[in-house]
Amino acid sequence: MAAPVYVVAGKATDSVTHGFLPAAARLGLKTILLTDRPSAHTPRNGPASSERPTPHTFQNSSIVECNVSDFRDIIARVTETPGGIFSNSDFLQAPTALAAAYFGLPGKGWQAATRTKNKALMRRHLAALDPVFSADAFAVSADAPFPLVLKPREGVASEDVFLVRDIRELIARREEIAVRRGDPLVAEEYLPGALHTLETLGDGRELRVLGSFRTRLSPPPFFVEERLEWAPPPPETPQVLAQLDALGVGFGACHTEFVVHQGRARIIEVNYRLIGDHCDFLLADLLGVPLFEHILRIHLGERLEPDVPRPRGHAVAEPIIADRPGTLTVAPGAFETNDGAVRLAYRPQRRVGDVIAVTGTNRDYLGTVRAIGPDADQVESALVRFRDAHTWTIA
Repeated sequence: MAAPVYVVAGKATDSVTHGFLPAAARLGLKTILLTDRPSAHTPRNGPASSERPTPHTFQNSSIVECNVSDFRDIIARVTETPGGIFSNSDFLQAPTALAAAYFGLPGKGWQAATRTKNKALMRRHLAALDPVFSADAFAVSADAPFPLVLKPREGVASEDVFLVRDIRELIARREEIAVRRGDPLVAEEYLPGALHTLETLGDGRELRVLGSFRTRLSPPPFFVEERLEWAPPPPETPQVLAQLDALGVGFGACHTEFVVHQGRARIIEVNYRLIGDHCDFLLADLLGVPLFEHILRIHLGERLEPDVPRPRGHAVAEPIIADRPGTLTVAPGAFETNDGAVRLAYRPQRRVGDVIAVTGTNRDYLGTVRAIGPDADQVESALVRFRDAHTWTIA
C-alpha cells in the first residue's frame, strides 16, 4: 500500500468528513487524521450533514491527537513515512506547510501560507501592486479614509467584520469585539465594487483557474454571504492572478475573494484552501471531476490533470440563514433530488435542537442548497420550489 497521507484538521467540517476523507479512501490511501479535537471527528460526533453514507470514511484510517497549530508537534506525530501532509483549514496552512517541507514533501510555501492568512502582511506584501489603507485598528486616527472595514487580522466566515463610517463607530465596534476575542484587529479601506470569487488549483508549476462565483452580500454593516452564483471569471481576472503570484500562491487549492470596480480588480482576502460552505461540492459537481481526489493527488506529488472541460449550464449555492435567535425545532435533513433538469442537493449545517444565536456572520447558516441546471431560469424556479416545499422553524 502507498505511504499514508496525513490530514491536519481542527474542527470537524463537511469538506474533510464528506470530501477529503472519502476521496482518500477511493484512492486507496491510508489516512491518519491529526487533530486537536479527536472526539469531534468520530462518526457519531461529526458535522451535522449526512448527504452521503460515510462508513467507508474511517476505514483504513486513524485519528491521532495533536497540537495542530504547532508544526513541531505535527512533525513529532508523523510516525510512518508520509506520502503527503495536507490541510484544508484556514488556520493550519502554515504549520502544515512547514511539516511538509521538513519531510521533503510537496506542499505550499510556508511564507505564502502565512502572508495570505495574516491580512496585515498580505496588504504590506501587495502594496506595490495594489496599495490599500490598512492599519492596526487601535492605531487609527479620526482623519483615516473612512468608511473602513474592521475585521480580525486572521479571521474567517465574516466573524466580527463591520463597516464603520467614522472614528466613533470604530471605537464602539472594536470595544465590542474585544469583549469576545483577544486577537489583533485591522481596519482596512472599504473597497467598492462587484464581489467575485476566483477558484484556482496549482501543482507548483502551473496555476489553473477552475472558475468563479458572483457573491451577494447582506446589507452593511455586516458582510454575510447570502448567495453565490456561477459566472465566467471577469475580464479583470489577470490582475488577480498577478497579485496571487506576488503572494506566492501556486500550489493546491485557493479561494480568493475580490471586487471589480471601474476596470480594477482588488483582493479582499485570500483563503489558501478549497472554497467552503458546501460550494466545494457544488464546484466538483459542476466541473464533473473528482475534485477532492485531484487536490490530494497534487499533495502526493502528481501534476495537474489535463484541462478540465468548461461546465455548461448554471449553478447557485444559496444558504438558509437564521433570521432570529432560538432553538431550531423544524428543518429538513440532507438529500439530493432532481427537479426536472435541475439537480438539487441540500446539506444542513445545524441540527434540529441546536440553539441558534444570530451573529451577522456566515455562522448563521442553517444549511445550504445547491442547484445545477441548464440555464438560470430553470435553476431559479427550482430554488423557489425548494424553499416553498421546506420549513425551518426557530422557536
